[in-house]
Formats: sequence, structure tokens, C-alpha cells
Amino acid sequence: MTTLRRFTCNDLFTYNNVNLDILTETYNLPFYLTYLAKWPEYCLMAEGPGKQAMGYILGKAEGDGDLWHGHVTAVTVAPDFRRQNLAQKLMQILEEISEKVHDCFFVDLFVRKSNAVAINMYRKFGYIIYRTVVGYYSGDEDAYDMRKALPRDVDKSSTIPLKRPIKPEELEWE
Repeated sequence: MTTLRRFTCNDLFTYNNVNLDILTETYNLPFYLTYLAKWPEYCLMAEGPGKQAMGYILGKAEGDGDLWHGHVTAVTVAPDFRRQNLAQKLMQILEEISEKVHDCFFVDLFVRKSNAVAINMYRKFGYIIYRTVVGYYSGDEDAYDMRKALPRDVDKSSTIPLKRPIKPEELEWE
């Protein structure tokens, strides 16, 4: 049985099995604490029997005007718990918070261009590749900025793909 609950500071001592994947970014302690303090509603932990960490999601709301959006900073599931629709459930909750609590126009996320498994998963969840961000990841790997329009964006203008790649310094927010 899986329990979805708020991510807490204590979870930083139990999530190692979730972050073992080489494509999962592990951030520094202040980074996680900032998210827990500023956007607690976007920080969720999936917990299994024996309080084992199964996966988590971190996100935030940011932007201005029609660029006001929810952002998926990290979503990851431990290898032992994949293929159980856990990532999809975590993403649905983040999208719901973005829509109903923050009244966002869209949700976005960044994914390594080489991470075909994740890209295909996000496509199944309704995300499109909006643009390429050149050299976004360390090691100069490019990222895709993927987006999904929310009901507030009636015309879905936030998901009309950009024709040219951009550099990280051209991003509208951080």
C-alpha cells in the first residue's frame, strides 16, 4: 500500500534509494529546505510499507502574467517501485495544485534530451516539447522544456512550440 503525504525535512534522511538513478539530480540540503519552506504544497513523498521511500515530487509556482505556471523541479521513483503509475499520480497532484490553488496557465519541466524514457512518459501525460535549452545540464547536455496547458490557458498558447533553441540565460525565470 502506498501513502502520499507531504515531504518533510526528515525525508532527506530516507530518500537515498529513490535518488540512486543516474538521471536523478541530487541537490544540496539548502535547495530542498528552500522548497519545503516556500512551496510545501508542491513537495510530496510516496511512502510504502515500513515507511520506505518509494518516490517524491518537488515543484513550485513561478512566472508573471500569462507565464504564471507550475514547475516540476524533480519527480522520481525508486527503481523497485517503477511501472506502478506512481510518477503519474505525483504529476497529477502537482498539476491539480497548479490549477486549483495557484490558478496557473501551464505546468512545465526540464528533462535531459537523452532521457528518452522520461520524455515518452511525459508525452503520455500530455506534455509537449516546447523548446530546447542548450547546455542546461552540467556536462553541457541540452534539456527539453516540456509543457502542459492547464484550463486557464483556453487557447493553449503556452504550449505552442518555440522554433529556435535558447540558452539557459534566456530563460524567463530560474
